[in-house]
Amino acid sequence: MLPTPTVWRSLAIFTLLASTVPARADPATESRFKTLYTTEWTWRQKQAEVDDDDAQGVRAHLPRVDAATQAQRLRVWEKARADLAAIPVAELTPATQVDYGIYADQLDVAIASQRFRDWEMPANSDSSFWSNLASTGRRSFRTERDYRAWLSQMREIPRYFAEQTVNMRAGLARGFTPPAVTMTGRDAGVAAVAEAADPTATVYYEPFRTMPASIPAATQAALRAEAVAAIRDAVIPAHRDLLAFLRTSYLPGLRTTLAAQSMPDGKAWYAAQIREFTTLDLTPDAIHEIGVAEVAKIRAQMLGVMAETGFKGDFPAFLAFLRSDPRFYATTPDQLLKEAAWTAKRFDLVADRWFGRLPRARFGIVPVPPEIAPFYTAGRGGTGKYLLNTYDLPSRPLYQLTALTLHESAPGHAFQIPLAAEASGQPEFRRKNYISAYGEGWALYCEKLGVEMGMYDTPYDRFGMLSYQMWRAARLVVDTGVHAQGWTRPQALAFLRDNTALSEREITTEVDRYIGWPGQALSYYLGELAILDARAKAEKALGAKFDIRAFHDTVLSLGSVPLPVLTARIDRFIADGGKGPYPAAP
Repeated sequence: MLPTPTVWRSLAIFTLLASTVPARADPATESRFKTLYTTEWTWRQKQAEVDDDDAQGVRAHLPRVDAATQAQRLRVWEKARADLAAIPVAELTPATQVDYGIYADQLDVAIASQRFRDWEMPANSDSSFWSNLASTGRRSFRTERDYRAWLSQMREIPRYFAEQTVNMRAGLARGFTPPAVTMTGRDAGVAAVAEAADPTATVYYEPFRTMPASIPAATQAALRAEAVAAIRDAVIPAHRDLLAFLRTSYLPGLRTTLAAQSMPDGKAWYAAQIREFTTLDLTPDAIHEIGVAEVAKIRAQMLGVMAETGFKGDFPAFLAFLRSDPRFYATTPDQLLKEAAWTAKRFDLVADRWFGRLPRARFGIVPVPPEIAPFYTAGRGGTGKYLLNTYDLPSRPLYQLTALTLHESAPGHAFQIPLAAEASGQPEFRRKNYISAYGEGWALYCEKLGVEMGMYDTPYDRFGMLSYQMWRAARLVVDTGVHAQGWTRPQALAFLRDNTALSEREITTEVDRYIGWPGQALSYYLGELAILDARAKAEKALGAKFDIRAFHDTVLSLGSVPLPVLTARIDRFIADGGKGPYPAAP
């Protein structure tokens, strides 16, 4: 049994956020803490398995992921955690004490992942090491150095894939795999490369199609020739080997059970997943009960909006109507993309009424790559990009597009993540970290905020928003139902089918995602509840002094943090009289 991680979230350390009493800070202790996290964070960044979309460009090497390297990672993190525990928290300033708690949580999550050997399951229905790597090939490279780094990565793919294959064999041997039912077709991206007759037809060649004019023509030609050779001699053969392993050994050998608790040390592993993704210490049963109650509440709201449309049938008939009437669906991918772009620009018109500080970073709207679109979510947003799924248009209803766009673009992910990265005065381990409960909770809150911002034009649009709220509340029921209460896949499908207006494709994709990625789906609604509770508390306490822009700026100024940190910061916001983190605009 895995030892229970240090449960710092329940400690009084975070109540210091609400305190105005100065700590007896010791500069030497502050320096000791900074040296610890700076050293570990620098090392941790080198361990990362994918590039991030920032100004640092493309990394020159793929990481080692073999068992010896994984054991070393565990030793480093356990040593860092022990060193952190030896630092007297009382000798840090209140702000640094918050950094301490956030950093402790990051280490606890990393240690738990290593002890459970999560690296032996590097693929699920939602993502995989091969799709993550291929996504680098879709980036726009800026410099010759980026191209040479990408060439270096491609040449290392045979070694990297071989190490991942060994890890998957180990997971397979002990039953630590995704459920078989969720992985159908997930080898398509591997096959697209493995079976390519022309290296230039693969995703790995994409950056070389259009190269910056700052790179001389002769150098461009040489780089393209090197790319063709690297893809032909390294990338394609490695994908062939991986495809053979997937089709002959891995996919046929995947477990037939669904529940996380059915895996090795499954109850403890699922509890660790819940702690990681929700930042709360809640049992599966408690989360399930919250979900059931919220589903009932939202169902009543949906019935009220349904009545506004004038529809005469019952709720199931209304859902069938929404899923089948052509008026609710785009006829071309361009139409769907343009509708999303229009929603994004409408937010720009009202942004300054709801937020005092806006991110400098911009974002674009692009379709999900075709090789992953059939089993990808409806959309996904982040720094610089809002991916919108244009595959199978009859499964992409327009009445949900406004909510999706607010969630994935602005003021959701493509707004919050850049703001966190642009925050000054915070350690890099905070600015570049992403905690699902905070990030997804914020994005879901933005969907509901759209009502106040006037973003939903019709009752159908508002029903779509409520359907999305219902979808996330239903996740609390489905995730815990499957992983802790013995639910079957048909049960989970039926629950979403009966309670949301999601299309059948979305329902299937999402349920398989929850089955294959335990705990992650719990973060959305629990995160939103924390933000809504904090706002309600501030509005009640501050009355006429409450300023929505100051509240939003305060929430966003934290970066991505555990939910107890958010709650404590809003307590301090209230104690300060509703004063925001930035100087008031003139």
